[in-house]
Amino acid sequence: MYSNPSISVYNEIGKLKCVLLHCPGEEIENIVPDYLRRLLFDEIAYLKQARKEHTEFANILKKEGVEVLYLTDLMAEILQHPQIRQEFLTEFMEEGGVVTWGLQEAIMELFNSCSPHELIRKCISGVRKEELRHIKPKSLGDMVKNPYPFYLDPIPNLYFQRDPFASIGGGISLNVMANTTRNRETLFAKYIFNYHPRFKDVSRWYNRDKTHPIEGGDILVLSDKILAVGISDRTDPMAIERLSHKLLASDEPFEVVLALDIPKARAYMHLDTVFTMVDYDKFSIYPGIEEPLDVYRITRSKNNEISITYECDDLCDILKKHLNLPSVNLIRCGNGDPIAASREQWSDGSNTLAISPGKVICYDRNYITNEALRKNGVEVLEFQSYELSRGRGGPRCMSMPIIREKL
Repeated sequence: MYSNPSISVYNEIGKLKCVLLHCPGEEIENIVPDYLRRLLFDEIAYLKQARKEHTEFANILKKEGVEVLYLTDLMAEILQHPQIRQEFLTEFMEEGGVVTWGLQEAIMELFNSCSPHELIRKCISGVRKEELRHIKPKSLGDMVKNPYPFYLDPIPNLYFQRDPFASIGGGISLNVMANTTRNRETLFAKYIFNYHPRFKDVSRWYNRDKTHPIEGGDILVLSDKILAVGISDRTDPMAIERLSHKLLASDEPFEVVLALDIPKARAYMHLDTVFTMVDYDKFSIYPGIEEPLDVYRITRSKNNEISITYECDDLCDILKKHLNLPSVNLIRCGNGDPIAASREQWSDGSNTLAISPGKVICYDRNYITNEALRKNGVEVLEFQSYELSRGRGGPRCMSMPIIREKL
């Protein structure tokens, strides 16, 4: 039995009660140098160490009283049902580019011998060509030779559970990923929120059938009234507008969506790689986004439409106004040193995961930023990050809060 019924995330810093993770698996070992860019990685990671680090991360959460759910466990429970299993595999193969009859038949035969846990792990790790030696050619696509080593690509970015969907209030944004490579990740969330008994009745503020991308790393629930969303390399303004329209028209307490226009660059990627909330009035920030930073306020108008206005103040004043704070402390990545800031932001020095007000989890490698947080009264829990950081994401990127205490 599950102790919590659904989604409840109305802030960034309330005590974390339940979180969703995915521990890296064989998909990491299916990354090869020739296809790094295709799979959105910059480096090759060492799986054994990456899993050790991820376990350390999960153990910190558990020690703090957080219920840790794993994506593979939730999916395995769903895939025990034959009809859902068939539906999922058909859709998964189509979105993975497996469209020829002969190849579909061969992959189905491979999957049929798998238990639910083996099946979901295999879907994530990918299907190598060497695993299917007997494909009955039924179309030209089955016969044409192709040097690419996979019939189904691995999904190595899946340990960044922040992106495929985002918990907002009592509902979710089921996202459209900016890169085709990652869009299959949202299928897992689709099936969990369609069929898992714990989550199947959750409201959706955005859905993966939309045309414009939005990713969870760009979504910050600053309070039960204020949502911040980054206009980034991965999130389109039209997606923010559509999400805002549905969220602000719902029975949820949210009143304002702040759209923050950050630089469109690989180093920045998402809003939470340059800006996260660590306490009631404290934020970790990469100095590179402070000036200039265009911010737009989205509210609901009287005729049930949305109203969009440009915010003329600097970020501190905008945050003070909307969060009703007398002052705001922006704690700069690298403690303000431009060289240290650039280096530590690359390894996600600003990507903190708050587990309660003023207590965060960080990578140990960003020691200058971590010390700056401590000097500003923030408790920092560290874990090793030799390999996990190679994927360009930190503790917040790797976690999707399911339930936080309200403030």
